[in-house]
Amino acid sequence: MIIVITGASSGFGKLTADALREAGHTVYAGTRHEPGPGEIRLDVQSQPSVDAAIDRVLAEQGHIDVLIHNAGHMSLGPAEAFTTEQLAELYDVNVLGTQRVNRAALPSMREQGHGLLVWVGSASTRGGRVPFLGPYFAAKAGMDTLAESYARELIKFGIETTMVLPGAFPSGTNHFTHATKPADTECAAAYDEPYGEVRDKIFRNLAGLFPQGRSASEVADEIVRVIGLPPGSRPFRTHIDPIHDGSEVVTLVYDRIQQEMSYRIGIEELLSPDQRRPETPSGTATPS
Repeated sequence: MIIVITGASSGFGKLTADALREAGHTVYAGTRHEPGPGEIRLDVQSQPSVDAAIDRVLAEQGHIDVLIHNAGHMSLGPAEAFTTEQLAELYDVNVLGTQRVNRAALPSMREQGHGLLVWVGSASTRGGRVPFLGPYFAAKAGMDTLAESYARELIKFGIETTMVLPGAFPSGTNHFTHATKPADTECAAAYDEPYGEVRDKIFRNLAGLFPQGRSASEVADEIVRVIGLPPGSRPFRTHIDPIHDGSEVVTLVYDRIQQEMSYRIGIEELLSPDQRRPETPSGTATPS
């Protein structure tokens, strides 16, 4: 398949690009920095950059089969100490960046009548959350909601959606290393005395929950697996969460509510196949 992935210079993105190539796919690995071997310049914060990257892929390949929204950025610190501009920047990367790429790539995907969008979100959207990551969590939740809307609005064009939800991986990514720190350092310092010890305990104990023998490459492996499944059999959501923060449990209830509302208002045809109720022998959906 012809695959475009954003944010592929490191972490989940690079691991996924490498794994997809090993599986035999043609991968355009987008990066905002100077492109290396196998990469293209694709800065999700720049519409001209996004347009140029997608135009290049279409010119060289004629179509795009899979679009992977992986680009993202983390924040680390007390929410109050981040300026409004910093929150806007986080939303720009994590949410608006997906919109720029969609607007560039979806016209051709809709015209061809098939495709797959893979959104790399976060288990934190519905799982157990810790403080001092609030702006990042809020941005990822925004992306999750946008992805849900896109899923239903694209299904009649033959474009499928899978949302990949990794848990907290303490190594294998640069999320924490490159996390945005609060610009208001005076405000941030005010939290040090009452929260310093608690903050250290949070991240120390969170890392302690991570089991031995697990790695970030599991996220890449799952994306490869999902892309390799036959159309119509791919999951709407898939979790890769070694610490089991509860996201899978909450998501089961959440998605059931969305499913039931769709049936109540008669738009169940917009649900992905694995969200629909089982059919009875007569062909009608089983009651809830």
